[in-house]
Amino acid sequence: MSAEYATFGLAPAMRAGGVLANGDFQVHRDFVDFIVDGRPLLFQLSDLDAVSPLASDVPPAIFTAQVRSLLLEAEAPLPGSRYVIYGCPECADLACGAVTAVIDKDGDDYIWRDFAWQTDEHADLELNGYHGIGPFRFRGADYRAALGSLLDHDTEAPRRRVLLIGARVALLAKLAAALRTIGIGADITHDVGGVPADELRGYGAVAFGRAVGEEQRAAVRRTFADAGVDVAYVDGLAPIVPLLVAQIEHALDRSPVEQRRLTRLVAADGEAGIEVTSPCRVRLTAYRLDRLYRTHTHEVFDGILEAGRHRIALDAKAVKGESFVVARTSGSVLVEAVALR
Repeated sequence: MSAEYATFGLAPAMRAGGVLANGDFQVHRDFVDFIVDGRPLLFQLSDLDAVSPLASDVPPAIFTAQVRSLLLEAEAPLPGSRYVIYGCPECADLACGAVTAVIDKDGDDYIWRDFAWQTDEHADLELNGYHGIGPFRFRGADYRAALGSLLDHDTEAPRRRVLLIGARVALLAKLAAALRTIGIGADITHDVGGVPADELRGYGAVAFGRAVGEEQRAAVRRTFADAGVDVAYVDGLAPIVPLLVAQIEHALDRSPVEQRRLTRLVAADGEAGIEVTSPCRVRLTAYRLDRLYRTHTHEVFDGILEAGRHRIALDAKAVKGESFVVARTSGSVLVEAVALR
């Protein structure tokens, strides 16, 4: 086993929720990812839609138990000293598949080794092992400090509520329902004046409809600033629910920018420009409003892209007039208005 050390860290991460083009919903999950040698470990596992066991929406007692398990303060949950590193974002059922690894100690060091894809209690390393990943040897002090910080009860939890402000009540109701379906709380209001600061602190983002004037927007911003609450502001691009959900998902992303897979999206001159930092599945969807303000949806691309910059042609019919493009990976979303020629 290699004596070289790998660095161990943690960072906020997100499994991007959304309303998909086919009408399906994808649940939003906030979790803490493992950062090994400066990169999310999840990115080394091909295009895996998964979350770590350190998810923000599990009960506090279970979250604490997961942390102590990774510190080897409890018995391994699977035979052979195996621990779940990443699991299904929808149900966390082992039958759906999970990435597991053996975690043990060598003196003061912690070692993660024998990574495998596992769907029942026993892992078949020859058939389902990740042979190019690990083993990783972590310095004990750094490892314990990183995981121990999660047990600090003063750590701020992700704020997964959104305040919706707009003129079209029916649209806001549909948007709020869609957000709640994917696991994001949503409230509708016209005025935040007089709202207690403690209530305002529950919001991670404020989304404005296109009809909201600058004076009202400024008043809302002042109210949050006076309460000392830092939130993300979303200027709704169009009255299209899946598009607005994607904008809000992007606003709620707390992961470090330098550790995201999807880092760039532009849409102009009949093509979309996309940049990804590691191989992953990318879905590109175009939304268009016609003259009667009806929404038209077009699946532009759905496939695996290698790390780097890519140019994807946009069908002229899909981006005619007022149109927008959403690029989505399992962990992030970008939205861009198509530049008019």
